[in-house]
Amino acid sequence: MTNHSSTSTSTIVPAMRYRDPATMIDWLCNAFGFARHGVYHDDDGEVMHAQLTFGSGMIMLGPNTEGAWSKHFAQPDEIGGRETQCCSVSVADCDAHYAKAVAAGADIIDPLAEKPYGGKGYGARDPEGHLWWFGSYDPWAAVDEVSSNG
Repeated sequence: MTNHSSTSTSTIVPAMRYRDPATMIDWLCNAFGFARHGVYHDDDGEVMHAQLTFGSGMIMLGPNTEGAWSKHFAQPDEIGGRETQCCSVSVADCDAHYAKAVAAGADIIDPLAEKPYGGKGYGARDPEGHLWWFGSYDPWAAVDEVSSNG
């Protein structure tokens, strides 16, 4: 048995909920460099599901609506601005990415800096309060180092 799809580029795809998904799609593309892979609307023209890519990674997002699945979610402002998870995104040019995010008004919660585990990185909050981490650290390369050391 394999633990992945033979046709998928990215086998783990975080899914997020937003109150205003249409606005957030534009913001995430402008501020953080995501690209629209697929945006699906209901009969009223409202976003019901979207897939945004960044390199070979992807996130999915949709509206924060009532329902059986949604009752298990909370928006950050409903729980004191806290999160239980955060997307971590590897970027090739951390300085340029940081500058673009700052220019777009991202709430920087951990300034860009060299990190003791390697690479540069920074933490930010999007306009609906979700946390994001962007950095040059490559966890795939780190696995090779750890695997060969122990």
